[in-house]
Amino acid sequence: MRNKIGIFDSGIGGLTTLEEIRKLLPNESYIYYADSKHNPYGEKSDEELYKIVKDIVNKLLEKKVKIIVIACNTATTRCIEKLRNDYPKILFVGTEPAIKVACDNGYNNTIVMATPGTIASERIHDLISKNQRENQNIYLLPCEGLANAIETNDLKRVSKLLHEYLDGYKEKSVDSVVLGCTHYPHIKKKILNILPNVKLIDGNIGVANRVKYLLEKNKLINKSKKTGTLEIINSNNE
Repeated sequence: MRNKIGIFDSGIGGLTTLEEIRKLLPNESYIYYADSKHNPYGEKSDEELYKIVKDIVNKLLEKKVKIIVIACNTATTRCIEKLRNDYPKILFVGTEPAIKVACDNGYNNTIVMATPGTIASERIHDLISKNQRENQNIYLLPCEGLANAIETNDLKRVSKLLHEYLDGYKEKSVDSVVLGCTHYPHIKKKILNILPNVKLIDGNIGVANRVKYLLEKNKLINKSKKTGTLEIINSNNE
């Protein structure tokens, strides 16, 4: 019987997604797969990345998961449609930059921080074309190396990169920053130190709501009142 929620990311970033889902669904059991071995995903070719992601999906399916959350913007934008075609009976929930949220809430000057792979994806440009309001400025900011610096806890490099990427926006009346990588919520305070007046927007709450909706719709919700279990696997230790 498939009774667990599987979540994976290219390392620790997706733990922020896991946290939001567990808040909403504390009685579910979880398997979190941190693929630190292959971090960063954004530097992989489409073929290489899909091979890595498919291997993780197969491992999670062996663990009897009932739904798989791709807690990575890069893997979502580049792999989720192919996964849905290859595994038509499996429920997948992806993660994507919360551009729609920024647009719907009336922000005028929004930075979208993400990996170069996510910024270059068609999905980003689709989200902008569908949601951008007239006179709204959206700045796409590819943050090469930032996710890896967070993954390795290289705080000096994190600070250096943030100043390189954000200092030029201090005079642009930026009012919001979309955190387009699940690693970035780990450094919210550092971002606010540079741009103290912005609203930080991430998509993790939306992902959690989507997981709950799909489980309820497919009658897969765990009705137990006991707190579920959590298993964490890191590819570096396999």
